[in-house]
Amino acid sequence: MLWTIAVVLVILWLLGLVTGYTMGYFIHILLVVAIIVVLVRVIQGRRPV
Repeated sequence: MLWTIAVVLVILWLLGLVTGYTMGYFIHILLVVAIIVVLVRVIQGRRPV
């Protein structure tokens, strides 16, 4: 599941670079997803990265 999220984030990041003017929007999504992943890892009892 973590690999799937990573692939989706890379695709969104590349789309943000291509479109240019929406890059801030994609960076916001990346930050939100990163926080969610860390919270899920903490809830599962694993050490956050």
